[in-house]
Amino acid sequence: MIDIINESGQQADEEGLVALATFALDRLRIQPSAELSILLVDEPTMEAYHVKFMDLPGPTDVLSFPMDELRAPADDEEPPTGLLGDIVLCPTVTAAQAAENGRTPDGEAEYLLIHGLLHLLGHDHAEPEEKRIMFGLNDEIIAAWDAERARLGRR
Repeated sequence: MIDIINESGQQADEEGLVALATFALDRLRIQPSAELSILLVDEPTMEAYHVKFMDLPGPTDVLSFPMDELRAPADDEEPPTGLLGDIVLCPTVTAAQAAENGRTPDGEAEYLLIHGLLHLLGHDHAEPEEKRIMFGLNDEIIAAWDAERARLGRR
């Protein structure tokens, strides 16, 4: 189950973000009943979270707060269920950095949603090998999502 709340004061493709999260969770073999919350916030709120939870100044683009520490299952394992956690996105920050990453504002939000989701599933990018795996998987999911939308005739 995926809940999304937009408290950012900005227009956002909430339906598209939920569809992408659903697609990614299915691709990663996470039980559809696993609970995920997506919160879109303004810059002051994101800055407050960034300071409080990361002890870093200024707003950031995405934060993840895992709950049950679910992991994608191996091929011979049952998909996990439980509370995935919360992903917090700041649309004004993601829109501002989109061009430098070669993406549209919506594309940047999508990329960061998957980035946050992978953090909820235990991925990290502190070490070079972790980064290679996490960003590779992020790119793979986004490419599959783009292909699925093209197949369905959607943007």
